[in-house]
Amino acid sequence: MTLAEFYPYKSAADRSACFSYLDGYAAAHWPIPSEQRLLPTSFGDTFVRLSGPPAAPMLVLLHGAGATSLMWAPNIEALSQHFRAVAVDQLGEFGRSSCTRPPDTLPLLMDWLDELIAALHPPGGRVTLIGMSYGGALAAQYALRAPQRLDSVVLLAPATTVLRTAAGFWLRLFALAIVRRRGLPWFFRWIFPHTARTDPAYISHIVEQLSLNMRHIQRHHPPIPPVLSDAQWRAFQPRTLFLAGDQEVIYSPRAAVARLQRVAPNVTPELLPDAGHDLTFAQPAAVNERVLRFLHQTPDGAL
Repeated sequence: MTLAEFYPYKSAADRSACFSYLDGYAAAHWPIPSEQRLLPTSFGDTFVRLSGPPAAPMLVLLHGAGATSLMWAPNIEALSQHFRAVAVDQLGEFGRSSCTRPPDTLPLLMDWLDELIAALHPPGGRVTLIGMSYGGALAAQYALRAPQRLDSVVLLAPATTVLRTAAGFWLRLFALAIVRRRGLPWFFRWIFPHTARTDPAYISHIVEQLSLNMRHIQRHHPPIPPVLSDAQWRAFQPRTLFLAGDQEVIYSPRAAVARLQRVAPNVTPELLPDAGHDLTFAQPAAVNERVLRFLHQTPDGAL
């Protein structure tokens, strides 16, 4: 085998170690039966977990940077009740997708997402995109590129989309690059404040996963999507929910809501109490309820 067949892993042994960890975590924490499938694209095979009624409207779930489809474990059961939920292992990340042609520019990432949605063959050809953090940034960019493929969009604390990332985040990330794995607990106690107080064991899981990532994944630099301009938000077509925790630290959540209220007529912006950048697992029931209420609403706001 060539190294490209192991991308993003450094070797077969590295890939095996990560797969073993992911399988163990899925067995312990993924709450419902799901079909596992590899979907072919020109960038490699994309691993997905499919749950819910096959004929139901389709949700495509994009995780945050450094995570996998298993990030959605606290949300997948509720989202799968009335929807066909597809949790994706994004290419080039820690996960089970096999990336043979790295999508290392934003247009290439959009090409990959376009091919993935086509491979899913959703009824009517349209899906709802739900993205968390970096996945939210990708969802917003795809909505600009292919609004005709989307029923709606849910942006959960999207990075570099509404506001620029705060300087404090980049300073902490720079410090983390220096101290490496030793700094992970400190970093995640800051970015996930509610979880650090209420479920420190979950912080330990995140630290373990990121430590595996640092040891076994080739270094790569995913493209950073730009913040959308006022004109882009005014022209943003899909019906969209923006949801962020009121303790968000990568940007001011209140300033993000205020900007969207001013320039984005198709976006419903809301803050979730008692959550930071950890909202999907710090407050899963509240996130699930708000997302499902939005998805069941008609464009005029009726349920």
